[in-house]
Amino acid sequence: MKKSITLSLVLAASLGLAACGEKKADEAATPEATTEATTEGAADGAMDAAAGAADATAAAAGEAADAATGAADKAGEAADKAGEAAKAATEATDAAKAAVDAAKK
Repeated sequence: MKKSITLSLVLAASLGLAACGEKKADEAATPEATTEATTEGAADGAMDAAAGAADATAAAAGEAADAATGAADKAGEAADKAGEAAKAATEATDAAKAAVDAAKK
């Protein structure tokens, strides 16, 4: 009789543990799905951020190219004006030499 009672208790405990184990397995599956969704969401967020950074970089590169073109244009204008100033200085020097020569005569 003791063996059958003990066996019944062991069987009941085993069934109880098995039932709890199934419940825990179901609960464990839910976080796994949540983790999977969270990981996928994080990956999507990272891809969106990378795309945004690439767009911002391209826009900044375009603005830098425009600024460089503008600076090159201004440098060209400055070089032209420097050439004109050098020509005017040469003409002024020639005029001064002519005045000195005229004064010597």
